[in-house]
Amino acid sequence: MPPIEQAAPAPGQAQAPSPAAADSPRQTGPCVMVIFGATGDLTARKLMPALYNLAKSNLLSREFAIVGVGRNDYTTDQFREVISQKLQSFATSALDNDLRDWLLRRIYYVGGMFDDPAMYTRLATALTEADKTHNTHGNYFFYLATSPVFFGDITDRLGAAELVCEKDGHWRRIIYEKPFGSDLESAKALNRQVRKVLTENQIFRIDHYLGKETVQNILVFRFGNGIFEPIWNRRYIDHIQIMVTETVGVEQRGGYFDMAGTLRDMVPNHLLQLLSLTTMEPPISFSSDAVHDEQSKILHAIQPLGGEDVLHNAVRGQYGEGTISGEHAPGYRAEQGVPADSRTETFVALKLMIDNWRWAGVPFYIRTGKRLAARHTEIAIQFKRAPLVLFRDTPVSDLKPNELIMNIAPDEGISLTFGAKVPGAQMRVGSVQMDFNYTDYFGSSPSTGYEVLLYDAVMGDQTLFQRADMVEAGWSVVSPILDVWKALPPRMFPNYASGSWGPKEADEIITRDDRAWRRIKG
Repeated sequence: MPPIEQAAPAPGQAQAPSPAAADSPRQTGPCVMVIFGATGDLTARKLMPALYNLAKSNLLSREFAIVGVGRNDYTTDQFREVISQKLQSFATSALDNDLRDWLLRRIYYVGGMFDDPAMYTRLATALTEADKTHNTHGNYFFYLATSPVFFGDITDRLGAAELVCEKDGHWRRIIYEKPFGSDLESAKALNRQVRKVLTENQIFRIDHYLGKETVQNILVFRFGNGIFEPIWNRRYIDHIQIMVTETVGVEQRGGYFDMAGTLRDMVPNHLLQLLSLTTMEPPISFSSDAVHDEQSKILHAIQPLGGEDVLHNAVRGQYGEGTISGEHAPGYRAEQGVPADSRTETFVALKLMIDNWRWAGVPFYIRTGKRLAARHTEIAIQFKRAPLVLFRDTPVSDLKPNELIMNIAPDEGISLTFGAKVPGAQMRVGSVQMDFNYTDYFGSSPSTGYEVLLYDAVMGDQTLFQRADMVEAGWSVVSPILDVWKALPPRMFPNYASGSWGPKEADEIITRDDRAWRRIKG
């Protein structure tokens, strides 16, 4: 992560300057970024705008170049023109023409099939030329923005071409998009395959959720404030809900998504990353290994779901047609690339337990899905109710529990709900809410969410990336569910309407514990 620094005080506040406040993230060193899948959607929508933003913030070395690798038959000039048009469409702020042109002059293109050895020879030539032209010092990082089926083969061929061999002070790294594997066994096999070519400190398994400010702020919020950590345990917390909901369907990804499904696509990476950061023990430092060690312990402490547990504590759903924002939304089986009898889930709800001293007995309720009533990502910590005995001779008949909400999307911030006396002659208690919004307090900076991840990869900081044991631990939670669902095909798909909050069975997971899902306004 970029160095942690004290932010400026809010308007009207005074604060003595400190050495930390004067610090700012340093510029990256010289390098070439190689993007496999350079003509794809991820490159256009996220990677190139993120690189532009880094350059605009003066965080990108002047000694920098990009080599795009794709299967399209482009020349370098044609590829630069494509990127120029895409930047115009997807930039997060108004483009500075001089800065755009500076970036475009550093872009090159190599076409060919990923399994063609000759293409890697051409890539090596392009890298040598980029080194000479832009003085990039022989440092390369490869971003695999491709289908996961190519990860192993591309890694092997980069190794065979000696493009990832670190020598003479040059560093080489590979960033892998998610998902890393499709189940526990495939994840283990892929880890074994890439570690035959790379060392663990060269491997960056990305999860773009970790580029969001609020996700990174979880660690600062918990461990940088003395008032929260003492109550962050089973004695004070009743339960925790984590939700990642979307209003969109599968869009143009129907073919890929139907092979993966929501459980594979969201839970082993995004949701379990949020869970582990929320529940981990304090690390001894913010170094990547120290943070990963504590995350890994949590993932290994999640109680595996047996066959009977899956039937009671895991719910899947698939959206049918419905209405979202007043417009008709088609069902999943009507989406492009999806079979008319598809049994793939687009919604998942789980109840998980963590078997350790801090969290014993505290349930974690997780839900995620597509075509739901609202786009929203949050972590909701509900504390235990205060005893009512003090208010037994007053009109107060119920005390609402305190809630701490970490909002991750679409608006990033933190809110705290607590009780206060309602003005008047009688004793009445009402819920009030204190809200912190990132934009209101710190201002907004245009971002794709990939800036900090790309910056950290160039700097060699793996804190926001997954280590091999974390990936495998995540899949070990998910694989038993996959096995049961494969053996027992769904009977009632589709089982929720687009624009709803998912199948009614998801409510039963939490209502049987006398609790309820938080309802977000659509």
